[in-house]
Amino acid sequence: MTQPVSQPLRASSNEEDEGQYSLRTILVIWLAAVVPMVVLGWGAAGLLGDSLDLGVGDQNREAFTRAGLLTLGLIWQFIVVLIIVRREEGELSWRAVSRRCRLNVPRDPKSGLPKPKLWWWLVPLLVAEALFQFLPLTDVWDAVFPFLGEPKKYSLDAIVSSPERKQALEGAWQILVLFVVLGLFNTVLGEELLFRGILLPKMRGVFGRRDWVANGVIFGLYHLHQPWTILHSITHGVFLFALPASRFRSTWMSIGVHSGQTVFFIFLSLGLVLGAA
Repeated sequence: MTQPVSQPLRASSNEEDEGQYSLRTILVIWLAAVVPMVVLGWGAAGLLGDSLDLGVGDQNREAFTRAGLLTLGLIWQFIVVLIIVRREEGELSWRAVSRRCRLNVPRDPKSGLPKPKLWWWLVPLLVAEALFQFLPLTDVWDAVFPFLGEPKKYSLDAIVSSPERKQALEGAWQILVLFVVLGLFNTVLGEELLFRGILLPKMRGVFGRRDWVANGVIFGLYHLHQPWTILHSITHGVFLFALPASRFRSTWMSIGVHSGQTVFFIFLSLGLVLGAA
């Protein structure tokens, strides 16, 4: 009797389910992402302060020093991903990374078969991501935890609203390079590969069918390096990143949605450099 076409995909899913992480392993990987970001974002950034001459103006030094340090933390997350893939897959190739991190065409939730038409789900998801920006989650956070609000010296909004601080960034092309690298490791090679590529497929053994909820929550709590975004990150993490990545069994879905933020900030930084923002 001929085997159904979907059989290899179902077998792949079973193999994935057999290698589920324990709660301890999930927390260790989570800490591997959290600790460096906290140390760099608060410790190292505080020690360096405005001592580095980055060519961005005295008022902007601390903000971009911190952004550069956090970029190092995101690069570290990519390294963690590679270490885990090498250890679990026995090799470090594109095939191994794509297989382990679900870098595949979205799959139909019912049949498990690849279905290119599902890429169209990115359109409403990106619209939802834009609309979510209007939710006053940061205001709620500031009202409940005013002592954990964003310092103005690190705030991009404060830079954009200050003519003097914006003027200091005109012609500073290194800022555009920084935002491109930061965005690449934030929404493609760093956070998404680690949380949706490495962790999400291995969390069902502990959290069951609500693994995507747990994934979004720990993603939000990971943002201790910028606690004012925790509520915002939990909401995005649960509904816009983890849910589509889980439902369609493709990390490209969450990468696509998350990258909408990266594109926005790259264009914003370009506007600052050109003096058009």
